[in-house]
Amino acid sequence: MFSPSLAFGFIPNNTQPDPDSEDPKKDVAAKKAIVTAASHKRPSRFGGNKLQWELPAISIGMLAALAIYLTARGQPDSIEAVVLNCEYVGEAIWSHLWISVVAAVIAAAIAIPLAILLTRTSSKWAMTSALTIANIGQATPVIGVLVILALIIGIGSGTAIIALVAFSFLPVLRNTLVGLQSVDTTLIQAARGMGMRKSQVLFAIELPMAAQKIISGFRTALVFSIGAATLATFINAGGLGEAIVIGLKLNREAILLTGAVLVSALVLMLDWLVGIFEVAATPRGLD
Repeated sequence: MFSPSLAFGFIPNNTQPDPDSEDPKKDVAAKKAIVTAASHKRPSRFGGNKLQWELPAISIGMLAALAIYLTARGQPDSIEAVVLNCEYVGEAIWSHLWISVVAAVIAAAIAIPLAILLTRTSSKWAMTSALTIANIGQATPVIGVLVILALIIGIGSGTAIIALVAFSFLPVLRNTLVGLQSVDTTLIQAARGMGMRKSQVLFAIELPMAAQKIISGFRTALVFSIGAATLATFINAGGLGEAIVIGLKLNREAILLTGAVLVSALVLMLDWLVGIFEVAATPRGLD
């Protein structure tokens, strides 16, 4: 409807400008709120109990209790002195770490690419066969695999590493498959619609989003490997299992406790360290 007052530039008396829009104090307050929100730091990804501080605390407590026990016993006898010295213990820890960590890394280096290939194929037979073989490797007793491989290949750390790879292979393979299959397909389709190649989608979207599950599988494999590496002493591969066997055979409680506590402390500390990497590698929003 035509209004003469509006046509000639007159504003009716009942039409007033919004007082809030012209209030300079409120404009300044709104700008400050925007600046504060923009400069607000995101919460740390290591906040809360994500780092599981109880793991290193328990490990340190176990080592401290062992040190107090050995000190209270006094000077070791001639047999205990062969094992309970810094040189022997250091070599045993190093050989145990070498066998178990190398085996877990090799298992991950094989399992992760294999899982990627399996998720790219539509053959259910291939995935079922791979999981079946991996299940056989973990279900078979480690000591049996060690003895069979020792008869075929020979004794030593190499044989122990092969057996531990077979034993720790399944957790990495299974977790990688689950992680890649759980990525939202709409994100993949959107990335493909933007012109990204399959390899770009894999490394930019799928693997980062599956990183938490993949590293979790590696943590499990590492724990399995460290625990099973104590049996490597039966094929002359060294490790802390040797101290446990000596303590059992010679009925030396101090030697037995030293080997057992050191293995347990290694498991807890390495699990904690890999857990830190898991938290750091998980994209924000998924942690």
